[in-house]
Amino acid sequence: MQFVDTSVLLYAISRDQEEREKAERANAILAGRDVALSVQVLQEFYVQATRASRTDPLTHEQATRLVESFLRFPVQEITSAIMLAAISAKRRFGISCWDAAIIEAARALGCNVVLSEDLSDGGDYGGVEVENPFRTG
Repeated sequence: MQFVDTSVLLYAISRDQEEREKAERANAILAGRDVALSVQVLQEFYVQATRASRTDPLTHEQATRLVESFLRFPVQEITSAIMLAAISAKRRFGISCWDAAIIEAARALGCNVVLSEDLSDGGDYGGVEVENPFRTG
């Protein structure tokens, strides 16, 4: 099972022609159903998908329906244990607390791969590796 970061969900809904290939890749990832998410990822998705400055913002209702549909995947709650592990990972790996929370949520679900465009491609965070599913070449 692979953990997906917010960028995968956002590309999946993109109607921007310049992001067409990334949208196709994101939708293929989500169709595979071997993915997991966290509450943090769902929150970030909602905020970014409904942002007024977005080229193609979703309405509250559209974004809510999509968040509900993403609940078909395993979703890790953000617990105090994950928060403390994220604080430790932040210090250990020199990454943001938000990125560390993604890594630790993935670890809690037993995922050893995080699909993310934002974290360092190929990075290994104590056994959780990051892959950029949108890299070319």
